[in-house]
Amino acid sequence: MSLLPTTTIAQIAAYANQTVTLAGWINHKTEKGKLVFLMLRDGSGTIQCVVFRKQISETTFSTAQQLTQETSCRITGSVRADERAPGGFELDVHEIELIHLAHEYPITPKEHGVEFLMEHRHLWVRSSRQHAILRIRAEIMAAAQEWLNAQGFVRYDTPILTATAAEGTTNLFATPYFDQGNAYLAQTGQLYVESGMMSFGKVYCFGPTFRAEKSKTRRHLTEFWMLEPEVAFATHADNLILQEQMLAAIVQRILQQCRRELDLLERDTLPLERVLPPFPRITYDEALELISEHHAEVEGCTPLAWGEDFGAPHETLIASKFDRPVFVEKFPAALKAFYMQPDPDRPEVALCADLIAPEGYGELIGGSQRIHDADLLIERIQAHGLSLDDYQWYVDLRRYGSVPHSGFGMGLERAVTWITGTRHIRETIPFPRMLYRLYP
Repeated sequence: MSLLPTTTIAQIAAYANQTVTLAGWINHKTEKGKLVFLMLRDGSGTIQCVVFRKQISETTFSTAQQLTQETSCRITGSVRADERAPGGFELDVHEIELIHLAHEYPITPKEHGVEFLMEHRHLWVRSSRQHAILRIRAEIMAAAQEWLNAQGFVRYDTPILTATAAEGTTNLFATPYFDQGNAYLAQTGQLYVESGMMSFGKVYCFGPTFRAEKSKTRRHLTEFWMLEPEVAFATHADNLILQEQMLAAIVQRILQQCRRELDLLERDTLPLERVLPPFPRITYDEALELISEHHAEVEGCTPLAWGEDFGAPHETLIASKFDRPVFVEKFPAALKAFYMQPDPDRPEVALCADLIAPEGYGELIGGSQRIHDADLLIERIQAHGLSLDDYQWYVDLRRYGSVPHSGFGMGLERAVTWITGTRHIRETIPFPRMLYRLYP
């Protein structure tokens, strides 16, 4: 006999007036005399199951009374339409098969502190809010990959263990690698994905990346996922168009496919509905002028000198002046990574851009046109105090059929935080790794 249920709660409408078996967990129970109301969840949704003593055996009614929060069970009953019910249907219970009786489930409907919930993250992910956030995360991942695949991109997986830094930073997690010294957890797949670009033309990598920054802000994780496309023969301007088209496609899909989750999160969707190309574009210089003129409007926002980077308050201020994501382009080259192509008309700035999210959620995407000239790349590697030997393979990509090319990286958790309207990034990944959080 199969243990699989007849259907899922999400598909229950197709079984109106039929008898089905559902399998899941008890989310909540209410008893009223001869009636027991069970809220059953199965991962696809929730449904109220009505247990009426007169219509079932004493054994089944007794089982219903025993059920506790997070008890697993199989419930058989008839599907009945009810406009008042969440999802428009209820289940009139015939039989209950108890699978595992849960005792003293630690996360109850009362308020719990953040530290308690983080200690029980393995259980907290079952709650309706966390479930909604993580379902949207999964949909964003699917939307991004399917959109890129439809544009002719090839997924090209890059190593997690690398021999050196990709961007010259010392904020790396190191681990001994046999007799070859230290290996490092990758902070980006970008340098390696460029090799795939020279093979396939349009590629992307999508996987975990690591930054050993001792940051405790609500925007930072030490382990996070990055989507990194790279395109041959693409200019900086081409790169911006690709970014806005992809992000708009992702957001519109979430609005279509995850409306129930957005409603549960009480997400104001109007800002998301505006995420349609083209996105505004301002230069770093124009951003400095905007900050100088309006800095008093945002707490902690102070004027910046040319060559200084933005902080969170500056990004919040910039975003507040636009109704959709905004590109800030052509930053001082000294602020950015060694591989970014300088502007031929103004070599002190790079052909790069940060895409700033609306509503104070900060940078979503960073990208640039890459240096395609081997001599210039060598010059920049040395200027950044990096070992040329470590990057010889990367320089090789410019020695054999080099072409102008561009790419970008989108932090998945940053995107999930913004799209879901979540305050803290730690809720956007199943098991967040932060400065003081490695368990569970």
